[in-house]
Amino acid sequence: MKQNPPDNLEMLRSEIARRYSDLSPRLKQVASYVLDNPNDIAIETLAVNASRCDVQPSTIVRFGKVFGYNGAREMQRLFRDEILTSAPSPSYSERIRQFQARSNTVDRLLLCNVMREFAESNIIALEHLCEAVHTEDLDKSIELMQGAHTIYLAGMRRAFPVAAYLAYSLSHVEKRAFLLDGVAGMTSEQSWMLGPEDLVIAVSFKPYASETLAVVETAAANGAPLIVISDSRLSPVARAADVCFEIKDAEVRQFRSLTASMCLAQTLVISYAYKFGLDRPAKE
Repeated sequence: MKQNPPDNLEMLRSEIARRYSDLSPRLKQVASYVLDNPNDIAIETLAVNASRCDVQPSTIVRFGKVFGYNGAREMQRLFRDEILTSAPSPSYSERIRQFQARSNTVDRLLLCNVMREFAESNIIALEHLCEAVHTEDLDKSIELMQGAHTIYLAGMRRAFPVAAYLAYSLSHVEKRAFLLDGVAGMTSEQSWMLGPEDLVIAVSFKPYASETLAVVETAAANGAPLIVISDSRLSPVARAADVCFEIKDAEVRQFRSLTASMCLAQTLVISYAYKFGLDRPAKE
């Protein structure tokens, strides 16, 4: 019996994330491309999308059928509808392509140009953040933060500054918070006691720290709500999340920024402070 396909884009995104681990390698490739390049899926031809995704057009058609559509065109209609009902703007991938084309026309070795590359890339990331983060997800996150007895923050390696900032700033808006820093390899010892009355905020980007994934698994096993800040809905830390913020931080010359992620972290803390009646924002 044929399944009913998702009838809006948000449902499709959620269904892709939910079923991602069961897809074949080629269909996983299409899934990542579909989520990362919504404007291309809406506007470009099947042949162009297949070329950029490095698969055969028939693979994209098969992907659409796996999710209950008659083919790729029916699935593409959801992406076109979103463009028609919102202010048109280039996708993050398209903005990066445009930026790289401009960057190739200047002397990339000049120090002032290095700064300009980082600044312009971070501007692109922040613009994408404003468009990609939904008010509903922010509202739900703030409610989860308010209802939690303790907020546990997990973020290792590159993600550590974001988790550390959240722990620091939450303590200054009178919210009980605990940073799972994994000192001496004690992540599991630090996180075993979290439960349904608590909240975990996990921050992780490729290649996804195993310690953070272990905390996420503990949260799921213990019934604790989970907010994830990551670079993809398909990341292993995001699949069980109650709220997932998909952040595209800037990457310049193989160095990745945290500007957009830190902006989101500040938004969560300050929004929490103002919504629940604190008469001052977080201290510096």
